[in-house]
Amino acid sequence: MLAERALGGVFVPVVTPFDSLGRLDVKTFEALVDRLVRKGVHGLVLNDTLGEAPPADAGELDALIETARSVAGDLPLLVDAGSGPAAETAKTIARAKSVGSDAALVQPPYGFRPSPQAVVRHVREAARAGLPIILSDPPFGTGRTLNVETIQALMDMEGIIGLKESSGSIARFLTLARTLAKPILCGTDKLFFGSMCYGGKGGILASANLDTEQFVRVHALYRDGQIDAALRSFEQLLPLIRFVHSEPHPGPLKWLLAERGHIRSDRMRLPGTTIGRASSGKRP
Repeated sequence: MLAERALGGVFVPVVTPFDSLGRLDVKTFEALVDRLVRKGVHGLVLNDTLGEAPPADAGELDALIETARSVAGDLPLLVDAGSGPAAETAKTIARAKSVGSDAALVQPPYGFRPSPQAVVRHVREAARAGLPIILSDPPFGTGRTLNVETIQALMDMEGIIGLKESSGSIARFLTLARTLAKPILCGTDKLFFGSMCYGGKGGILASANLDTEQFVRVHALYRDGQIDAALRSFEQLLPLIRFVHSEPHPGPLKWLLAERGHIRSDRMRLPGTTIGRASSGKRP
């Protein structure tokens, strides 16, 4: 299982490839994982919205985890526990643990707009399921941002090893970095470099599915004190980051992965849709 001290570097939320009929393409997924491992990433994330988790079933999640584990060896493997009620979240975590996951991402449930006290109870229940927990606070999905006091209370809980911060505010990132002792990973690609300047330990970065080695290089250069070189390298990634986030996930990313020959189809499952011709013309 993942230890707090190992939570850092470039973690990549892997897309879930489908064939032309919408079936899980395990062979292509295996190749995606193998490429990311060879590029030097520090961990992988499965079953989040980038991986089109909502339309996936439990059997497919098992196949993804087992395939990733067989290819990635001892590389940390995180599974997003979803956005449902506490019992459903805990069930997903227990299942993920049984097939090889090292930790779970847990967030407040979508649609419920729970109170801070309810969020604490939700996360505590998830932590009992047996995997280390990385708290995730995605305001664009949950409809609200947890206040700093609630995050502090959650991060003080046993079994919580870190935070994925996805508010998109570098000021908020700085406030949290000054407040929390546990590691924080940036969940907003365009703030990756800035977040490290403010104490972040790395990032969970959708865009790092592509030009992966350069994202890894940015982290390594910054870690080694070559700040100007890290900034220059990161600035070269900004056109890719802008394109990947130009339409809802994972449409642009899947299109570009298919364009570059890394997946056989940019097929998505509803409610996801592939990108339009206008957006594809803006590729980096």
